[in-house]
Amino acid sequence: MSSHAPAFDLHLPSVGDSPVVFDSPHSGMDWPADFTPAAPRAAILTTWDAFVEELWGGAPAHGATLLSARFPRAYVDVNRARNDIDPALLDGPWPEPLATSDYSRRGMGLIRRLALPGVAMYSGPLTVAAVQSRLVRCYDPYRRALELRLDQLRGVFGTVWHVNCHSMKSRGNGMNTDAGRMRPDIVVSDRRGRTADPRFTAWVADWFTDRGFTVKVNEPYLGGHLVISQGRPEDGRHSVQIEINRALYLDEVSVTRSARFPDLCRTLSLFAKGVCDFARDAVESKS
Repeated sequence: MSSHAPAFDLHLPSVGDSPVVFDSPHSGMDWPADFTPAAPRAAILTTWDAFVEELWGGAPAHGATLLSARFPRAYVDVNRARNDIDPALLDGPWPEPLATSDYSRRGMGLIRRLALPGVAMYSGPLTVAAVQSRLVRCYDPYRRALELRLDQLRGVFGTVWHVNCHSMKSRGNGMNTDAGRMRPDIVVSDRRGRTADPRFTAWVADWFTDRGFTVKVNEPYLGGHLVISQGRPEDGRHSVQIEINRALYLDEVSVTRSARFPDLCRTLSLFAKGVCDFARDAVESKS
């Protein structure tokens, strides 16, 4: 069962519910009419988690919920705090206190300043009203949908597992903390144990390692604002971020699916089944 809203697609389980939610906040590419960047489209495509919602499309068949954004993260990044804004992007003062993060300072905040190193996203500042509109129309609905579904499942099962799904360039660029370095196949992040039971994080990392993937935990990614805001293991809410190396499934130059795409879809479907089984076993063991 699927439902659609201007900001997101929500795919509910096609078999019995499990306390598992996958979300893909950066795989949207429906450009709103007011998105008129100065950066070339090719540069903007590098910000896109291309086809990630398709990679995880098998999850609902195993009992998981799948939420994916429709809007581009280059338009507004739902994986940043609502007040993580670079004031240099605005034509006037923001009406509330800002909490500008290191991501914003590197050009990758709630509203991106750079598409690539040295490539400005916009030719000039944005109006405060325009940014507020992006939040109301895209950011807030997506965040509400995710929190509502996690709350629903937490209420039914007493606990819930959230997997925040991303892709990463095969090599870091000048805007990244690992600039110039080749990346592993998979990065699993839980803010060093703050957003999920470390046993679950270890289970995720081991699952991929056992199948021949190179895996790192919390390096070079610690986990973004979605896992920070949703992961409260002491309250039965476990949230991890998974970054997949684009070289595993994508031609990074043409931004098209490679011949390996179907195999990775099948692998991630098996992983989703494993997470659902893990979650159901954990719930049963407590009952």
